[in-house]
Amino acid sequence: MEWRDQGFLLGMRRHGESSAIIEVFSELHGRHAGVVRGGASRRVSPLLQQGNQLQLTWRARLEEHLGTFAVEPLQARAAALMSDRRALAGLNSVTALLRLALPEREAHKRLYQASVALLDEMVAGSKGWPGHYLHWELLLLEEMGFGLDLTSCAVTGQTSDLVHVSPRSGRAVSRQGAGAWADRLLPFPDPQMPADGLGTTGHFLELALGDAPLPEARARLLEVL
Repeated sequence: MEWRDQGFLLGMRRHGESSAIIEVFSELHGRHAGVVRGGASRRVSPLLQQGNQLQLTWRARLEEHLGTFAVEPLQARAAALMSDRRALAGLNSVTALLRLALPEREAHKRLYQASVALLDEMVAGSKGWPGHYLHWELLLLEEMGFGLDLTSCAVTGQTSDLVHVSPRSGRAVSRQGAGAWADRLLPFPDPQMPADGLGTTGHFLELALGDAPLPEARARLLEVL
């Protein structure tokens, strides 16, 4: 078995004396793990940093085996973000959530493309990336089967002045529709106020993940935002 694809690194751990097991998120093969021979060496380990874009060749005798990766560097995002505390926290939150939320070996092409665009925006130093990160979490929820319906008010049907979200149904609620229940509703995810919106997406991520807690990396991102 063999395939070639592009992807970015989600994480790595040592394997034996000189090898490493890496997890990547690739366009056509989703979250996928494999062994990199010599991955713990001084020559290769600097390439295996979270967020780095890699050309991947995966090989295994059988499809269900862990297999091995041959990797070639394409873009070193991690080094570019080391001096930006906020963007580095964003990168760590993206990779931690993908590792936790996605099943192995299942393609999520739209989420992959959105993830690459978001990480590249962080590297470019765009000030608007926190709002796009909020949209990314909404897409992640959709890919997990917990997408929110933010198109119209669940009470009145209107499509304007949507300021809340129902914590039960995940549907938008207008100011008029909220009435006396406003204090029991969640904030509408507004990219102009990403920290408030992340409180809402966090609520639904916790529901989607069940017993698994949200990763600490996401909590650190909320702190720096």
